[in-house]
Amino acid sequence: MSIPLLARRSQRLVAPPSVRSQIRCYARKESGMDPKKETIRRSLYPGNIRNKPTPTGTWRPDVEKALQHAIPSVQAHDTIERAWLLHQRHIRKRREAETERKFECMRKAMDELAGIDNHLYMEANKPENPRARSPEEASILKTMKPSEARAFDARVRGLFPREMRVPTDTPSRNGWKYDWKPFYRPI
Repeated sequence: MSIPLLARRSQRLVAPPSVRSQIRCYARKESGMDPKKETIRRSLYPGNIRNKPTPTGTWRPDVEKALQHAIPSVQAHDTIERAWLLHQRHIRKRREAETERKFECMRKAMDELAGIDNHLYMEANKPENPRARSPEEASILKTMKPSEARAFDARVRGLFPREMRVPTDTPSRNGWKYDWKPFYRPI
């Protein structure tokens, strides 16, 4: 390397005076700032100083000391940890047992349906393509208005009907829609 290149690297880059006046100073304190605004700003945007606790609770230097005070020994901490894991396992087992019971009831109901009416059993277990349209549905879709066709097309069979209104405590401001009727959907 040449000497001038080393000299240039060691020099500190300093902005010329004309540019220095244009540089923004974000950390500069305004002298006439409202104290309420300053308090709110400090509480919402705490500094990144790692030697003091932040109000949002992201860093607390006294956590280890507080834990040591609350749980004095490692054995006590491990016992509490095992008890918590045991509690979570009991909750998980209870939930799994409830799910298994519901599934068993559903299986019994499907077996009963298969015994009563095989056609209904097959219809209930038939996989359905929500995009598939029967020829009858296609002909009905051609005669509908565009808004009705969109609603008809958006409705997926087997799901809760979208066009059904949510029950409320008070009636709507527009009143009751007496001419409303659900879209006919052939099976």
